[in-house]
Amino acid sequence: MKQILLITDGCSNVGVSPIVAAAHAREEGITVNVVGVVDQGAIGELGAAEIAQIAKAGGGMDRIVQPHQLSQTIQMMTRKTVVQTIHQVVERELRQILHTDATHIEDLPPQQRSEVVKVMDELTETSELQVALLIDASASMKPKLQAVEEAIRDLMLSLQARQGKSEIAVFHFPGRASDETVMDLDWTQDLSGVGSLFRRMQMRGATPTGPAIYKVIEFIQYDRMVGSDPGFRNQSETDGMLGDYVV
Repeated sequence: MKQILLITDGCSNVGVSPIVAAAHAREEGITVNVVGVVDQGAIGELGAAEIAQIAKAGGGMDRIVQPHQLSQTIQMMTRKTVVQTIHQVVERELRQILHTDATHIEDLPPQQRSEVVKVMDELTETSELQVALLIDASASMKPKLQAVEEAIRDLMLSLQARQGKSEIAVFHFPGRASDETVMDLDWTQDLSGVGSLFRRMQMRGATPTGPAIYKVIEFIQYDRMVGSDPGFRNQSETDGMLGDYVV
C-alpha cells in the first residue's frame, strides 16, 4: 500500500492545481492524505479549503491541526488510511467470491463476518506500507518546521512497531527553483538520517504543491517499474487471501 502524506499550510501558487494532481495519484492507486498547519484569518481559511479538496480528490483524509497536534494526527491518519484501504480490498474480494455487486462486510452472516474482521485486523498490522512524506517548505511554514521534524520521528517509530514492512521517503518543496521538488530521503526504515534533513532545507516563498505531488507520483511509479524491492506487493496481490473464510 502506498500513500502520499502532504504537510502544508495550503494556498498553492505555482504550477498545476494540486487537486488535479491528487486525483491523478488516486487513479494510480496512491492515496493522498493532507495535514494542514494553517494560520488564522482569511488566508488560513483559503488554505483549509484547498487542503480539504486535495484530500477528497486523492481519496484520503484531511485534518487541520496546531503544531503540537501534528505528530499524533499523522500517526492516526496513516493507520486509518491503511484500515480504509484494506476494507476496500476485502469488500472487492467478497464481491468476486460471492458473485454479487452488493456485498459489504456488514451483509455477511455473523460467523463469517467475525472471521473476515479478524483477517482485516491481521492485514492492518502485517501488510507492507510505504508512506511518501511531502513537506511544504515555503516561507510561511518555517515556524512549524520543528513540529514537522518531531512528527516524522514519531511516525517512523510508530511504523517500526508494526509487524509488516513499513518504509518512508521524504520530499520537500520548493527547492532552489520555484517549482522544484527535492527528495531528502529515499525509502528507508532507518531513523538516523532524519535529523539532518531539516538542516538542509531552505525555506522559500513559493508553494508549488501540484507539481510536487506529480513529482512524488513519478518517483513511486518509477520505483514500481524497476521493481527495486520485489517483496512489496501492490493492492491486487492481496486478492485471494479471504477465500478460506467466506466459503
